[in-house]
Amino acid sequence: MAMDVVDYEIKGDEMQFVEVELDPGEAAVGEAGSLMYMDSGIGMDTVFGDGSAQQGGFFGKLLGAGKRLVTGESLFTTVYTNQHSTKQKVAFAAPYPGKIIPLNLRQLGGMMICQRDAFLCAARGVSLGIAFQQKLSVGFFGGEGFIMQKLEGDGLAFCHAGGTILKRDLQPGQSLMVDTGCVVAYTPSVNFEIQYVGKIKTALFGGEGLFFAKLTGPGTVWLQSLPFSRLASRVFAAAPQMGGRSEESSLGGLGSAGSLIGDILGGNRDR
Repeated sequence: MAMDVVDYEIKGDEMQFVEVELDPGEAAVGEAGSLMYMDSGIGMDTVFGDGSAQQGGFFGKLLGAGKRLVTGESLFTTVYTNQHSTKQKVAFAAPYPGKIIPLNLRQLGGMMICQRDAFLCAARGVSLGIAFQQKLSVGFFGGEGFIMQKLEGDGLAFCHAGGTILKRDLQPGQSLMVDTGCVVAYTPSVNFEIQYVGKIKTALFGGEGLFFAKLTGPGTVWLQSLPFSRLASRVFAAAPQMGGRSEESSLGGLGSAGSLIGDILGGNRDR
């Protein structure tokens, strides 16, 4: 399928969204639940798989859906097609604070490897596949398991990552040591390995885990400063226990007072 060439604009600072402008007949594919708004001339069609194999019959659709299921995504995606005679816009919003990364697959060699939940939307014709990690160490300790997403085609795709994004171009033989959860995407030419931190004391008490991701060039990598798993763990650790309420003792009012004092000392209430 020929790739649609779309215009876009990324708006916002910490909670970004991407606005895609479609010419008549052009279409964009969005991840389930990512739509923010669309002009009235845009038509929606929920499809089985990633929307790139709709001309390949039932088997092609089933294969595309199976790939998405393996990567932990929904079996369905939504295709947004401009059915009007003039340009129309559709926008897709990031699911949590961070940045949206535009990826021109044509300029990146036609393929990108990214973490499983990074894909946000793309021009129609971009294929969403799976990439298996070939090394057991990467699969077990790489933070994303054996399976990552593979984006193929020569159009535009948009990925989302947490916090601030760093793009690094690695020269042949140049290596970068990265926390495993901070790897967002990389070109296939980059060698992805897992390396032990080296010291037992650092591994147990350093707070950075037992392993680093070792990325070796040539190629380009994108890193995120705030992986969603790290954000979620901090929120969970700071949240009140027992269903959102501070635990009270069986002494009734005394328990409530003690809980109040404990919250103040712990910094959980405004003074």
